[in-house]
Amino acid sequence: MNVQALRTEPATPLAKAPADVVALAPKSPAKAEKYGKMAKEAAARIIPPLIVVALLGIMWELLCSRTGSTLPPPSKVYKDTKELIFDPFFDNGGLDKGLFWHLSASLWRVAYGYALAAVVGIGLGTLVGQSVWAMRGLDPIFQVLRTIPPLAWLPLALAAFRDGQPSAIFVIFITSIWPIIINTAVGIRNIPQDYRNVAAVVRLNPLEFFWKVMLPSAAPYIFTGLRIGIGLSWLAIIAAEMLIGGVGIGFFIWDAWNSSHISEIILALFYVGIVGFVLDRLIAGLGKLVTHGTSVS
Repeated sequence: MNVQALRTEPATPLAKAPADVVALAPKSPAKAEKYGKMAKEAAARIIPPLIVVALLGIMWELLCSRTGSTLPPPSKVYKDTKELIFDPFFDNGGLDKGLFWHLSASLWRVAYGYALAAVVGIGLGTLVGQSVWAMRGLDPIFQVLRTIPPLAWLPLALAAFRDGQPSAIFVIFITSIWPIIINTAVGIRNIPQDYRNVAAVVRLNPLEFFWKVMLPSAAPYIFTGLRIGIGLSWLAIIAAEMLIGGVGIGFFIWDAWNSSHISEIILALFYVGIVGFVLDRLIAGLGKLVTHGTSVS
């Protein structure tokens, strides 16, 4: 019996599987590069104003340090108002309060008057912009009333309300309402006719047309009026508080003048400017958010 030797055939080598091909996503910029770009943009915005402020401060220091100067230099302003700067929250009762409380009182008055002006102004502006008869009847009256200076309304407000608080709020209201009305009316009149035609086709009722068509279309104009109005409100409250008295940044400035504390006046004016700038930026930012960047910033 022949025993056949078993032969083991060599195994056929398996075909090598091709390596998986990975699609490389485009490289995102390195964090260092991203932050460097952000730092450059911030520097481009911040450094030029800082340079100008520093140069103005040096000029102010040199001019007001001379003998006979009636205004204090920055170094003396800081020395005289250091306690007010580092302790704005003190409250010794009555009118002897820190700048925080004076600014807070003024801002609350502005908030009340401005909010009322925004609601009424947008409503009247919509009416004037939508109705030809309302525009013919009301627009001439608005154009006359808006030229009256804010403080000219104060005696009339005091006679009507017999109290400084509502009188100041009324002055803010009557000062800031006009740009809101006018800009809202312009925005309503500039709504494209195609929008009105579509609203008629889908049969929107007046309330739906107001919320879905009017306000979104006129929003850039409305926020332009709101920005102008907030600036006028802040100007009006400072002037009004000088006359009505009580806690408020306007009264603080007038009281400092009566006490010959010029350094305190300069410090208060600095705060007034900063707060006014912040209020404007807040309305501008809100407008940019609501209008998706179409409002003026």
